[in-house]
Amino acid sequence: MSLAQMKTELENSSNAPLYAKQVLKRRIKIDTISVSRIGTYGSLADSLAYTAKLKKVYGPYGKPGSRFLVQVLARAPNTFYRFSQIYLDTSVFRHRVADSLGRSILSRIREGKDSFEHLAQTYSMGGEAATKGDLGWVALGILIPEIAHELIKKKKGDVFIVWSRKGLHIIKKTEDPKQDTGFALMMRIFL
Repeated sequence: MSLAQMKTELENSSNAPLYAKQVLKRRIKIDTISVSRIGTYGSLADSLAYTAKLKKVYGPYGKPGSRFLVQVLARAPNTFYRFSQIYLDTSVFRHRVADSLGRSILSRIREGKDSFEHLAQTYSMGGEAATKGDLGWVALGILIPEIAHELIKKKKGDVFIVWSRKGLHIIKKTEDPKQDTGFALMMRIFL
């Protein structure tokens, strides 16, 4: 059977895992993949988990000798938040200095003396300085608990300070939360 025929048979099967094991005699692996960010993917798995069509077979992927096909069997939703951040690392600044600087930055934003985006580029000590503070859409389950707790309570446009064990975070909630694909059940069929 050709690779194209195999893919078509898997897509048309009512029970693809059983078909792959019993008819095609292929080794399979089924994984639950979590999508942590929408629009920015850390690997092939989370990219396919979010973008692939259900039941469609993709691939082959991998190096010769360890090639495989991928099929998304099911999806489940998760809640995503979009926010921006200015991060002050307390392993670099003393707690008191970070607090003073954070309150000064927050005051400048609230009084309209400077924009959040400009201050993020200037002061943020994380990778978000390159994106003017924007962290994009992030799944609720991977957020620092202190940030998640506050984001749930705040309204779109709110700017506020959150302390975590990593440092001080000045957060701007830029969108209301949304439900989107957060998890996918994916099958790899080894060739």
